Amino acid sequence: MRIDLTDTTSSRINAGLIDARRAIGTPAVGMVLTLVIVTDEGSAYDALKAASDASREHPSRILAVIKRPGRSPRDRAMARLDAEVLVGSDSGTGETVVLRMHGELANHAESVVLPLLLPDAPVVVWWPEESPGSPAEDPLGRLAQRRITDAAAAEDPVAALNERAAAYAPGDTDLAWTRITPWRSMLAAALDQKHTRIASATVEGEAYNPSTELLALWLADRLRISVERKVSEGPGITGVQLVTADGEIRLDRADGSLAELAMPGQPDRHVALKRRETSELIAEELRRLDPDDIYRSTVKFGVGRLTESGSQASEEPVEAVELITPAKPAKAAAAPAAKAPAKKAAPAKKAAAKGTGSS
Repeated sequence: MRIDLTDTTSSRINAGLIDARRAIGTPAVGMVLTLVIVTDEGSAYDALKAASDASREHPSRILAVIKRPGRSPRDRAMARLDAEVLVGSDSGTGETVVLRMHGELANHAESVVLPLLLPDAPVVVWWPEESPGSPAEDPLGRLAQRRITDAAAAEDPVAALNERAAAYAPGDTDLAWTRITPWRSMLAAALDQKHTRIASATVEGEAYNPSTELLALWLADRLRISVERKVSEGPGITGVQLVTADGEIRLDRADGSLAELAMPGQPDRHVALKRRETSELIAEELRRLDPDDIYRSTVKFGVGRLTESGSQASEEPVEAVELITPAKPAKAAAAPAAKAPAKKAAPAKKAAAKGTGSS
């Protein structure tokens, strides 16, 4: 069911939601959270479709905030709210309200959104495209327990990661981090099978791909090893190589769907590692709303290390960039590992496995 409201208010929108639920025979509210999407007209359709698909797993009230401040002084001085209320088959398993804020009202979106939040339910804010420099300080971000950005949508993804690290607050996350969850799980599982000391690593992926940078930073942070970043044709991340005392562990994905895992002393095997849709990424982020400490540790680990490679990213891609070197404690840890490699392999394996359950 669809209800169009022109030049309306938050109270009328709430009344429209109640009328729509009664009209389709579902007066009870069965949503578990409120998802606020801050977007523009160009990205609204894709974002709403992804949120609607994710609502099959997480029934939610979706509030799409589309700001239209206006170009002329007259348009900027006015204030008008238009809304579309979608309930039932038009809105997945939840409710959708598309809010178009005109003129000065676009600068006070939180005043419109606040009365529409579900009572006693978590709030998640998602910026599919352009996001504020500090999501936690944004007026809409202050309403949320979880704030989702996407560095891949930024003009300079590496600079965006630096910005995320500098402004991090508990509850922040990024879809570039969510995209590497299957890679982290697969690498942790591989290390669980092979107990050996890891000397270094190489991560290959296309240029301007923040997920590749985050995967390299995660390996360097959790294993305290030197990681080399190589630029490939893509799509996305194409391979990871771990150099160990027993040989190389390789996880290669050339086509974006099927990967090959090679380990010393074991036959090569194919594993499913497809690139996921945005709806799957959002659904994963909505499964847990507590702060992601591993994401925080990873993105802050790379603040100083990504600055140098970020300047190169704006130029033509290079074949190999030394992205990350471990902190000084890594040298101290190397000596004991050489004396007792079997005993020191477990902490490295556990450190990698610890990071996989956090997104």
